[in-house]
Amino acid sequence: MAIRMTRNAGMLLLAIWLILTGIAGFAPMPVPGVLMAALALIAGVLILIGM
Repeated sequence: MAIRMTRNAGMLLLAIWLILTGIAGFAPMPVPGVLMAALALIAGVLILIGM
């Protein structure tokens, strides 16, 4: 069973954002809210333009 990595930058950023958000729910993380918001915004824009 192989894990297939996506080459879509928007989906990759979305995955990173989801992982960081999930981890932050379990343990306090020193990731600023501004960084998380920027990551989510960039991922959304890249997904919309199809990158």
